Amino acid sequence: MFAPLPIVYRDDALIVVHKPSGALVHRSALDRNAPQIVLQQLRDQIGQRVYPVHRLDRPTSGLLLFGLNSSITAALAEEFSQHRVHKRYLAVVRGIGPQEAQLDWPLREEDGKRPKHEMPAMAAVTHVKRLDSVELTVHVDRYPTSRYSLMEAVPLTGRRHQIRRHLSHCGHPIIGDAKHGKGVHNRFFRDRLDAGRLLLAAVGLTIWHPVIGRTLCLSAPVEANFAVLLNRFGWAQHNPVAHVAWQDTAPALTASLKTHDGLLEPSALTRNATRENIE
Repeated sequence: MFAPLPIVYRDDALIVVHKPSGALVHRSALDRNAPQIVLQQLRDQIGQRVYPVHRLDRPTSGLLLFGLNSSITAALAEEFSQHRVHKRYLAVVRGIGPQEAQLDWPLREEDGKRPKHEMPAMAAVTHVKRLDSVELTVHVDRYPTSRYSLMEAVPLTGRRHQIRRHLSHCGHPIIGDAKHGKGVHNRFFRDRLDAGRLLLAAVGLTIWHPVIGRTLCLSAPVEANFAVLLNRFGWAQHNPVAHVAWQDTAPALTASLKTHDGLLEPSALTRNATRENIE
């Protein structure tokens, strides 16, 4: 029914695949009728049990890591919980995004079980950088022209919908984001540019390999329907190539988070991957 999941990297301990937009990582009570479940498809595809280490939102595409046994999965999950994983995303947003900024608005959980205002605010930090921009002579909203940007986003924490919410909060929602974006721009991309999806993709992943004892650095291009838009806007040079690289030693750890009033959030640590290893 579905094309085989592209395998970006695999060894005896872990596997990384390219999740398509629209697929769920695992079954959810919030979306019982989703046709494509990556965990089940990958299990059947490689003929063995797989264990999810992290998740990507259903409309987000890109690099997704699974452990191949429970002990490896626990070790990989610890890397995520200690903020020692470097993840890199590409996003197309409305307007001219900031040249470079650290977005650090605290976020409340969105689990649907309680009103959001009753949930505690948690520290959240996303580093963003504008890679390119375009101005179209098309009247989409209030202005005679419409401007859009290609942003790099590196989350330093792992809150739900963090990148989407942070970019929306600073006035540059991601195109295709039905919840945090703006419908008129989403419809323009869907109807006029054949881009009816969330334009957010996980293109870089750097993590310490618990068995090999080296840092694994992966990059992958965006999905074909995303790549068509990059080409159309003259942004093809920002689409990463598929690449696997190793660092012999763990990167130095550097403090990454600020302390917010009322939040008992210690400074977290993140591994700094060199740019050439993830692009």
